Amino acid sequence: MTCPVPVHFRVPISIAWRLAGFVFLGWALLSLSAAAEVPVATHEAVGAASADWLVTPVQQHAGVYRSEDGSQITLANGLIRRAWRIEPNAACVAFDNLMTGASLLRGVKPEAILTIDGHPYEVGGLMGQPDYAYLTEDWARLLKLDPAAMRLTRWETGKIQERFPWKRVRHRDESLPWPPPGVSLRLDFAPGETVEGKPDLPKGLTVSVHYQIYDGIPLICKWLSIHNASSRSLRLNAFTSEELAIVESESAVDSRQRWTTPWLHVESDYAFGGMDATTANHTTYWVPDPQYKTQVNYQRKTPCLMESRPPIGPDVQIPPCATFETFRTFELVYDSTDRERNGLAQRRMYRTIAPWVTENPIMMHLTDASPAAVRRAIDQCADVGFEMLILSFGSGVNLESTDPKYIAHFRELAEYAHSKGIEIGGYSLLASRRIDDADDCINPETGKPGGAIFGNSPCLCSRWGEAYFQHLDGFLHGAQFNLLEHDGSYPGDVCASTTHPGHRGLDDSQWMQWSKIADFYRRCRADGVYLNVPDWYFLNGSNKAGMGYRESNWSLPRAQQLIHARQNMYDGTWEKTPSMGWMFVPLVQYQGGGAAATIEPLSQHLDTYEAHLADYFGYGVQACYRGPRLYDTDATEDLVKHWVDFFKQHRAILESDVIHLRRADGRNWDGILHVNPKLPERGLAFIYNPTDHPLETDIKLPLYYTGLTDKALVSVRDAAPQTFTLDRAWDIGLHVRIEPHDHTWIVIRAPK
Repeated sequence: MTCPVPVHFRVPISIAWRLAGFVFLGWALLSLSAAAEVPVATHEAVGAASADWLVTPVQQHAGVYRSEDGSQITLANGLIRRAWRIEPNAACVAFDNLMTGASLLRGVKPEAILTIDGHPYEVGGLMGQPDYAYLTEDWARLLKLDPAAMRLTRWETGKIQERFPWKRVRHRDESLPWPPPGVSLRLDFAPGETVEGKPDLPKGLTVSVHYQIYDGIPLICKWLSIHNASSRSLRLNAFTSEELAIVESESAVDSRQRWTTPWLHVESDYAFGGMDATTANHTTYWVPDPQYKTQVNYQRKTPCLMESRPPIGPDVQIPPCATFETFRTFELVYDSTDRERNGLAQRRMYRTIAPWVTENPIMMHLTDASPAAVRRAIDQCADVGFEMLILSFGSGVNLESTDPKYIAHFRELAEYAHSKGIEIGGYSLLASRRIDDADDCINPETGKPGGAIFGNSPCLCSRWGEAYFQHLDGFLHGAQFNLLEHDGSYPGDVCASTTHPGHRGLDDSQWMQWSKIADFYRRCRADGVYLNVPDWYFLNGSNKAGMGYRESNWSLPRAQQLIHARQNMYDGTWEKTPSMGWMFVPLVQYQGGGAAATIEPLSQHLDTYEAHLADYFGYGVQACYRGPRLYDTDATEDLVKHWVDFFKQHRAILESDVIHLRRADGRNWDGILHVNPKLPERGLAFIYNPTDHPLETDIKLPLYYTGLTDKALVSVRDAAPQTFTLDRAWDIGLHVRIEPHDHTWIVIRAPK
């Protein structure tokens, strides 16, 4: 059967297998000609960068290199290096941390493992390593072919292509390119030899293993595409797209309840069910390696084999002439055990592979969607400099409506908002709701609805689910809405129904539902629709998730809310950038608490209102200011506008990285330091005094990540700048005075 070739092949492997006569000769000549396009590896090309990549841009670009004898190819960028033997088959034989000089890899594994029609098949890999505690170059050269494994047929290099389009329509970090610069490598595999007891794979099957390595960051990406050019449909029951035998971070003879896993951050875009990377990670598994027989642990249970695979399924059919693509796994190599440094690395990763997370509009949550209330809120947003209006939950907006008159009504409001420079959109609830027995997720244990992550949840692949996304698309486009707050996004529920049109049964239900919502979010990103999503869908296009707070805490007395909020932001920004997490301001009552918990009437609680504004803008974090209005008097309007102006004046540094100084505890000062070595304002510290008395204290500011090395020009609030000399740890000491329940800020610049 002849199918269209899914991609153009440019660089074939130097020795093709099972070819003869003129076919072999032609292939060999093409191989020699194309291989010359890839440079021979040199020490300068794959050596370590000299600068600290978190402070100074790395000058060395990512590249693909081949060994002089053509038996090995390498990806390197001055920070990490990964290499593959390509004869007699492809296998990763090196994964090196060039920042520390350490080897991450201790053994050879297959490039991937597929379960097709109920049988496992290895993709690539080599056999014969005598000891899985380490891997020498001599051993790598002597590794042998596994006849049953799928074999490398071709490889190709190229530039990185965007995962999906990003329409840039609002303020963001302009220095971040999309797609990120770097290089890609693709390894193509075909079925191996016949093995007794296992059906042959069809000859038209091609498995492509894709890699990307990026400029200036120790990050690599991997995924698979499976192209079925045969005449029969294939069922992909399961896959492991990455299996790495990693050097263990600790050795213990005895059993452990909790192990420290290797210093490698791994996550994929198949993420859901959490507002932090760890909770939403369902694809990274650290497991024992049965081939590692010389490990110290007596039971051989050291978790030093990293597998990237879905928890269930995908159990999808791949028809003839179709291509299936897996999720993408991102592997970030740490060069330290320091929590702050590793957090900086992780946040740099999100800015690199999901730069839309730097979109950080100032937003109001309106509780009344009536025309007069919406127009008043639009006017107030424009007056004080807010940039986005969200018709909140409880406002009465219904984004599932298909009524043309209803949609036209909100289009008029959107046109009015746009005339004032304000973006507008609304709230829609997906999961944590019940539709009916026919459309809800079916519990595999009971055969009935119920028992989902949020109790009840509709199946995204039911008839209701398919119509729901069509309705949202229609409303967003018809009303010209610029944003969607999508609550209860798909959290990973499985569904045992066999009657839903979008999936066959239990084993494919998670994959198909995730595909449905991920495709929708990618369309939104391509259309420029801002996505507020309380889940970890950043790598599929969402802009912001909750910073991390308990909703009922907004019913606490106002003073307690402020301490909790700064604790939440301090804790939330270890892995999130300030722009990735939203906070909350209960202008009106939210989940109880009465007058003691709310700010309305605004003019009567200006001290609390200002404290919220200073807290959030000082952290560079946007909050959902939820209520019917942003101000009620001229004094209130002036207060809000003052803090919006402050934020916009210092926006670049306030949206930059956070260095954690001291967590809020209500007993002493707390604060953070924003740093960015690329800006005129290299740093901005925001310090809070939660006590009832003035604080005079000495504060140490760590300036290493500002890029300053000798002198710093320091201004407290708007005072005249003073010159400070950095000590040998790149710190300065500063004496500050902060009034009770007040704050101050410190701007750091480079000396002129």
